[in-house]
Amino acid sequence: MSFEFLGYSWELMPVRVQVFHPVSPAALLALIVIVTVAPACSIKTMAVKTVANTLSDTGDVFTRDDDPELIRDATPFALKLYESLLESVPTHVPLLVATCGGFTQYGYAFLEADADGLDSSRRNEATALRERALKHYLRGRGYCLRGIDARFGKSASQALLADPAPTLQKAQKSDVPLLYWSAASWGAAISLGIDRPDLAVDFPTVRALADRALALDPAWNRGAIHELMISLNSLPEALGGNPDKAREHFKMAVDIQKGLSPGPYVALATGIAVPMQDRVEFERLLKEALAIDPEKDPSNRLVILVTQRRARVLLDRIDEKFSK
Repeated sequence: MSFEFLGYSWELMPVRVQVFHPVSPAALLALIVIVTVAPACSIKTMAVKTVANTLSDTGDVFTRDDDPELIRDATPFALKLYESLLESVPTHVPLLVATCGGFTQYGYAFLEADADGLDSSRRNEATALRERALKHYLRGRGYCLRGIDARFGKSASQALLADPAPTLQKAQKSDVPLLYWSAASWGAAISLGIDRPDLAVDFPTVRALADRALALDPAWNRGAIHELMISLNSLPEALGGNPDKAREHFKMAVDIQKGLSPGPYVALATGIAVPMQDRVEFERLLKEALAIDPEKDPSNRLVILVTQRRARVLLDRIDEKFSK
């Protein structure tokens, strides 16, 4: 789906799906016991922090699943649990990042994907789904901005808008997840709400966050930052885009992932092939994405399946994206 704004055609920014750590039965039971039994507020807070640390750790129990709909149904409960925990530990940066990423991924992998799968006769439903996805992106961004304030100091998120450099220079390699999800949630909101100048004006900040994350850890999370850079460099040159650099990041992402992830192929197809009206490349890239065997990377199985589902929808709607 593309939008016209300021004379340019914008493709929706792909978001790398990296489903957060699940809520294990043991952790949930521990949380219930802590909240209902612990006698002192300080003890409760300490215990909640322990559970928050556990839930914030990256795991592959969700990402290796082969049933996207099961994960879709489980995610809302997890997100509300995360929000409930943050009521007790509002400055817990890893949990803020996990919550930010969770809302962003759910909006992209399920809400926005559902909208893209609807035909023109269901335009109102598609619009409602995209509006809901935008709310998820903004909600996710809010948690990441809270994380930036907690990590770099009060009002650091506001300082980013005025001049990102001083705050981002303080970032270390351990801050890359925070920087990435801040850029991804914010960028996804801008792409979906591109007709809103109040969002579009923040794009330089998104670019600065992504650039700093890339400089700190280029290979982070299976090349996720390179996938994001494909999207950012797919924008018009007036907004800092560069098709040649997008292709460079595509090659880097594929190399890091050893060709086992469909993400870079979908990102390049939507970001470069569509604006250039190169139907042949678009079709080739999406078919390459669909040819990837999820079983060759079982720990990333769910991510592959969700991304391939999007690739199928794009191929089914290919005539809508290219002039005859």
